[in-house]
Amino acid sequence: MSLLYKVSPKFAPAGEPGTAGAAATQPDDRLVRLRAWLQGLDLVQVESCRPASADASFRRYFRFDVLPAARDAHGATLVAMDAPPERENSAAFVKVAALLADAGVSVPAIVAQDLEQGFLLLSDLGTSTYLQVLDHDNAATLYAEALSALVKIQQASQPGVLPEFDRAFMLREMNIFPEWYIGKHLNATLTEAQSAELQKVFDTIIANCLAQPQVTMHRDYHSRNLMWMDENNPGILDFQDAVYGPITYDAASLLRDAYVSWDEELVLDWVIRYWQHARAAGLPVSKDFDKFYKDFEFMALQRHLKILGLFCRLNYRDGKPLYLGDLPTVMEYVRRTAGRYRELKPLLKLLDALENRAPDVRYTF
Repeated sequence: MSLLYKVSPKFAPAGEPGTAGAAATQPDDRLVRLRAWLQGLDLVQVESCRPASADASFRRYFRFDVLPAARDAHGATLVAMDAPPERENSAAFVKVAALLADAGVSVPAIVAQDLEQGFLLLSDLGTSTYLQVLDHDNAATLYAEALSALVKIQQASQPGVLPEFDRAFMLREMNIFPEWYIGKHLNATLTEAQSAELQKVFDTIIANCLAQPQVTMHRDYHSRNLMWMDENNPGILDFQDAVYGPITYDAASLLRDAYVSWDEELVLDWVIRYWQHARAAGLPVSKDFDKFYKDFEFMALQRHLKILGLFCRLNYRDGKPLYLGDLPTVMEYVRRTAGRYRELKPLLKLLDALENRAPDVRYTF
């Protein structure tokens, strides 16, 4: 039987502006302004405001009851997004929402917007994330539906529409790992030789990822950003950072999830099913599954190195310590992948040295 590890969704309290601490106790000027904007729309009961969720960014979400006269058009509740314009790109959210809707997947409808203030009013996709509802009985169905939606998104890809996930982008992300995980979390300083070895690993990963076919890429396609829905499952959230990048990225984000992990044999089966579906849909995946799976693993490793640093940055810089609880899951992914490929072994050696662990001898390809 497959093993599943769950971490409760990390909801932030109402009034938290994205960085915890003293700011949370100060008057919430943005919430006051959001309420005033909503009052003028005459669509929701402003006094019904309650937190919907908050994420690792500076965005916050609040749920409101819809006024009786507007319920036929908008349902019982709507969700307001508060995205400070100096920190978040709400225009990108609007643009990508339209792209994904045109691809035929479920995303929030934009009911009203004030991009200057950073406010959006959205249709409500419900309260149950994949993370909350996944279990052994429904996992196969839920992942199949999520991967089917992903294929639709990739089929609708067009170059030149979204920013490119290029070498500089990937390297910028991976450099969060030595800065925040190694430097801040482990309080370690790499030698020149270690830094050079790590850079070689980065170059190897990037070369693989850049050689992959490029498609529309969500960038955070995982259990906390997918909503379970009765129809047209899943509902897709947090897509404003979409780019044009490697075809394996979103599948790797979903199936090598930082918040929930499954036995590798089960994940392999899901990867095979996605690969078969993508080929049947005419997507440019490799005809050789072994090559495709290696691409999948290298892409997941790029993401996981970033996440190790990002979760540490969220703790030490932004005062969000809950993400540290997910480090072991992510590090296990990193170690398993690095141990499988000869060109990645220097990364495993570096981790062993930093964490004072004896080398783990495993078969390599």
